Order: sequence, then structure tokens, then C-alpha cells
Amino acid sequence: MINPTPEELPKLAKESFVETKKYFQKLKKRQQKRLDPLMQELHEKEFAKTDCLECGNCCKTSSPIVTEKDIQRIAKHLRIKEVQFVAQYLERDGDDYYVMQEVPCVFLDTDNSCFIYDVRPKACKEYPHTNRKKFVQLTDLTLKNIEICPAAYNIVEELKKKLPF
Repeated sequence: MINPTPEELPKLAKESFVETKKYFQKLKKRQQKRLDPLMQELHEKEFAKTDCLECGNCCKTSSPIVTEKDIQRIAKHLRIKEVQFVAQYLERDGDDYYVMQEVPCVFLDTDNSCFIYDVRPKACKEYPHTNRKKFVQLTDLTLKNIEICPAAYNIVEELKKKLPF
């Protein structure tokens, strides 16, 4: 198994993009009852050997969606008003979702740890979303995430081996 660095990922993801997109299209057409359990297994296996603190590329390159519940929880943790949190840290994206204003994330420390880890946004907690139920509905998002997350890339490549078409 390849262990790509964050710097290598864009090139690798680009090289496999067409193949992976076709693979996901085939995956969507077939009722894969064992897909979610397999994705859970692949996710757990990958993250048993992956230390996100060695990379932090997700926090350095992308801005997660921040929900109203996230805003309430984080603002409370920071001991500021929700409206202040929104004004200071968030903006609306093209789909009218709240996202972080800055990339890299302002809560990312120099050691790739997160200042608000215990109350981080749900999107951060679930990243790279490879263990979520109904994975087949997340394939477009996953195509983007394999450009950012070495673990997501490895999980998808392993999936192709386990469920070949």
C-alpha cells in the first residue's frame, strides 16, 4: 500500500480521478449491501495506523461546514456570543453554508493539533467521511477528499481491490 504525502496527493488523485469516478458510478448502480460495513472496516484499519497529527492537511487546505449546533457549542467553549463567533470566524460559502473564514484554520496549532478539538465542528469530527452510513451518497465528496487526505486516498484504493468491477 502506498502512503502518499499531502504534497503527492494532488498528483495521485488527478492520475486516478477518471478511474475512481467511473468506479464510484458503477458502485452507485449496484446495490452493495456490504459496502457500508466494508467501508467501516477499511476506515478503522486505515486509522489504526494513521496519525492525523502527522499531516493536518484537511485543516490546512479546506474549510468545513459549520452548523448552528457547532456555532453554539464552540461559542460557549470560547466564552463569546454566537454572533461574535460568526462575525469573527465564519463566512457564507456559495451554497450559503457557514464555513471558516480562513485557511489554514485559525484553530490549527503548529503541531497540527486543534485548539478546539473537544468541541470542533461535526464536519471535522467526521472527516474524511469514509465510515459514514450510506457511503455511496458521499462519493462526490470523497473524490475531493482523496486530494486532501492520505487516509481517504488509501481507503478508496483498498476499496477498489476489495470490490473490483
